[in-house]
Amino acid sequence: MADDHSGEHALIARYFKPLATDPGAFGLDDDAAVLEAPHGEEIVVTTDAIVEGVHFLADDPPDTVARKALRVNLSDLAAKGAQPAGFVLTLALRGADDAWLTAFARGLGEDAKLFDCPLLGGDTVSTPGPLTVSISAFGRVPAGKMVHRTGARPGDRVMVSGTIGDAALGLHVLKGDRIAEALAGDEAGRAMLVARYRVPQPRHALAAAVREFANAAMDVSDGLAGDLAKLCAASGVSALIDAPSIPKSAAAAYLLAQGVAGIETLVSGGDDYEILCTVTEGRLEAFAAEARRAGVALTSIGTVIAGAHAPRFLDEQGSEIVLKRLSFSHF
Repeated sequence: MADDHSGEHALIARYFKPLATDPGAFGLDDDAAVLEAPHGEEIVVTTDAIVEGVHFLADDPPDTVARKALRVNLSDLAAKGAQPAGFVLTLALRGADDAWLTAFARGLGEDAKLFDCPLLGGDTVSTPGPLTVSISAFGRVPAGKMVHRTGARPGDRVMVSGTIGDAALGLHVLKGDRIAEALAGDEAGRAMLVARYRVPQPRHALAAAVREFANAAMDVSDGLAGDLAKLCAASGVSALIDAPSIPKSAAAAYLLAQGVAGIETLVSGGDDYEILCTVTEGRLEAFAAEARRAGVALTSIGTVIAGAHAPRFLDEQGSEIVLKRLSFSHF
């Protein structure tokens, strides 16, 4: 991460060297790090970038930008059944703003400690374009136990953690549109939705249970409908989803009831960072019990079926809901 004769070195030494607490990071004084894999374990690798104007807003607090950048990667690890081991950071900045970097490094350091996922290295660069934060995270999992997208089987129950659609609604609140207006009298609801957009909650507490019970899993990043379609396609199956059973926060349920937001906004908006998985019917209660012990809400929303068509979302009457789009698209 370091370049000994550049301003980059001073920036790294000031803001990020204090976060490099793992011995394998060598204090960020080398060109690479060493990540130990104990006998019988494998290293799981994931990478995600967040870009100003696409994944966060220009005036979002810098500490929330840092937290989101790390947490979206930790969400991937949790869905694979992996425990965090460390991460590398690439930060593309328009300029070295001390106040912004101080807050960013503070948020990043607090989350690195909270999730036991230390900084191992990375790079800082200058850019004339939007601010970009790219993180590659590493996790540990017992050999051969990583949970793939490809194991869903007909008859499995489709499960999802937490609530769906809050982050997408939070972005609408920040944009000040009709959804924001509909919640004008609910400051707590507005704040909750914004927090869900800015600071995801990776379900790391559920990782061991996912590893033990899930046949297939992934995190919900681009929208429940689109990500379920990806999981089903990878497994060569389809699914029937009971749309009313999709878990919703009180604020989301209110907006649906008022007709201000539709189910498509919730299932296609993205940024939920919840775990989506399939579990054999006979193991469902044991999985649910582990989720309760972990303090993570878990909901059964449908069933995996045979077929190659996209998953179908059904309303209260059992009629199919036609979705114009399945997920957030980067392009």
